[in-house]
Amino acid sequence: MSFDTISVIGLGYIGLPTAAVLASRKKKVIGIDVNQHAVDTINRGEIHITEPELDIVVRAAVTEGYLRATTQPEEADAFLIAVPTPFKGDHEPDLSYIESASRSIAPVLKKGDLVILESTSPVGATEQMAAWLAETRPELTFPKTHGENSDIRVAHCPERVLPGHVIRELVENDRVIGGMTPKCSEAATRLYKIFVEAECVITTARTAEMAKLTENSFRDVNIAFANELSIICDKLDINIWELIRLANRHPRVNILQPGPGVGGHCIAVDPWFIVSQTPNEARLIRSAREVNDSKPDSVVDAIVAHAETLTTKQIVCFGAAYKPDIDDMRESPALKIILKLVHLGYEILLVEPNIRILPEILNIAACRLVPLDASLESAGDKVFAILVGHREFKSSDSLKAVCPLDFCGALEQE
Repeated sequence: MSFDTISVIGLGYIGLPTAAVLASRKKKVIGIDVNQHAVDTINRGEIHITEPELDIVVRAAVTEGYLRATTQPEEADAFLIAVPTPFKGDHEPDLSYIESASRSIAPVLKKGDLVILESTSPVGATEQMAAWLAETRPELTFPKTHGENSDIRVAHCPERVLPGHVIRELVENDRVIGGMTPKCSEAATRLYKIFVEAECVITTARTAEMAKLTENSFRDVNIAFANELSIICDKLDINIWELIRLANRHPRVNILQPGPGVGGHCIAVDPWFIVSQTPNEARLIRSAREVNDSKPDSVVDAIVAHAETLTTKQIVCFGAAYKPDIDDMRESPALKIILKLVHLGYEILLVEPNIRILPEILNIAACRLVPLDASLESAGDKVFAILVGHREFKSSDSLKAVCPLDFCGALEQE
């Protein structure tokens, strides 16, 4: 069947770019989100998140009539679920958003439809999603009970894009297609080939789920090595940035850069999905998570030690996003550091060029959002700490002049 109408559930950092790219291929796309503000913003041809080029693609898609947003699911030929999958309690996966999305689209499903779970998920989540759909629509058949002859096709196809480059990478990156049956994989491949120019690699749903978790756990383990090295070097009075440059001259060594921790919805979360299901086996993965989760505490200790030598209670923090040149603060180590400093009684001047107003969690008397130039006034009375390597910081000679504590190597020169 052809995919004349495609619905994307969840219009966040992955869902909205995916919907926009599909619409740019002249497909009718219906975006679904529970956030009325996001829906209204998109229907004006604007965007509610920061992502290069996305505003142009969304504006064109809405203007030409290929993309519209709503809060209520409607009939379509394919449904892509791209909702959050956080954890709860002791790092247990929270599938409530997936369940809610599944049950919301179930009433509008019809025979022949394709349902794809894009949300990064623990192994088995796609089968669970199909079970929720089957429970809500018992008159339809699903792959687990009817295999290749099922009325509804179900697959897991995880996103693997880099914030700041999402529009390009959606098109250029290989895509892992994990169908619950071969026909499910074939249907999902046809859908993604509408915009994916790279290879679509077919596997099982469970392997596709584990592939995404593995990719991010690999990154997490490597970052943990760099972060642990940075703590060791601090104790031994060694320049970590020089050390890594020297070590990386070895032809088979490629150490990543340390930072104030690990953030974002993927690397800081996904390894716990593996640990939660195999706690006795995932020992290295757990240790890496613990190293990276504890790094903000080391940064706070360093900032406080410096502040005590200056007898100041005013700290200028550069960056609150979880990585450079974006506005996304999900699981941001910089945000955790700022909140810990506030708790210790410090006044924070935050320089974050990618936001205009403070998020609710920082909308407190002890924290103010200030421009870069204003933050550098009366430099001798403040502690300066670079927590995120935004391009504005790297290019600022004035910032270099105040000799800030640089926890991400933003000012390091080769």
